Amino acid sequence: MHLQAGMFQEAAKVGNLAIQLVFYRGFGECKASKWYTNSDALLKAMTGVTCLGGQTQIGKVLKHAREEAAIQKVGALVFVGDAFEEDIDQVCHRAGELGLAGVPAFMFHEGPNPIAANAFKQIAKLTGGAYCPFDEASAAQLAELLRAVAVFAAGGHKALADYSGGKGAGVKRLAAAVKALPGR
Repeated sequence: MHLQAGMFQEAAKVGNLAIQLVFYRGFGECKASKWYTNSDALLKAMTGVTCLGGQTQIGKVLKHAREEAAIQKVGALVFVGDAFEEDIDQVCHRAGELGLAGVPAFMFHEGPNPIAANAFKQIAKLTGGAYCPFDEASAAQLAELLRAVAVFAAGGHKALADYSGGKGAGVKRLAAAVKALPGR
C-alpha cells in the first residue's frame, strides 16, 4: 500500500494522476473504488480491503478497465499478482479489447509460477504494456517499477524515458519494452 502511494508522489512531479483500486476475492467478488487523486484517501481505501481465498478474476479486472476507458482516458492498468487460474483464451480476448481501447497493462508478477508468467506476458503483449517479474524480497524494485508506470501514465513515453535515466535495471527494461511496442 505504501509502495503505491509512492506512485502519487512521482506522478505529481509530472502531472495529475488518478488511481482506482480494483480488487477481487472470495467467491466471485470483484469491486472497484472511486477514482482517487489523493494518496491518503487511497491508502485508507486500501487498508479497508481484507483478503479472502478464491480463484483469480483477472478477466473481470480487464473488462472493468475497458469499460472505464470507454468513459474517460485511462493511462494504464497496473496489476500485481502471483497466480492465474482462468481460461487463458477468454482472458486474452479481454486483454485484446483493452489493447484496442489504448490501455496498456503493466503486469507485475510476484514469484516463480510459470502459468501466471505465461498469462501475464500474453496480457501485457496484447494490451501494449509490459511484463515485470519480481520476488518477495524486492519491495524496493516493485516500488521503483510502480513509480515508473505512474510517470508513464501521467506523462507518456518522454516522461518515462527521462525518469528511467539513473534508475535500476528493471525500470530501464520497462522503458525499453514500452518504447519497443508498435504504435507507441
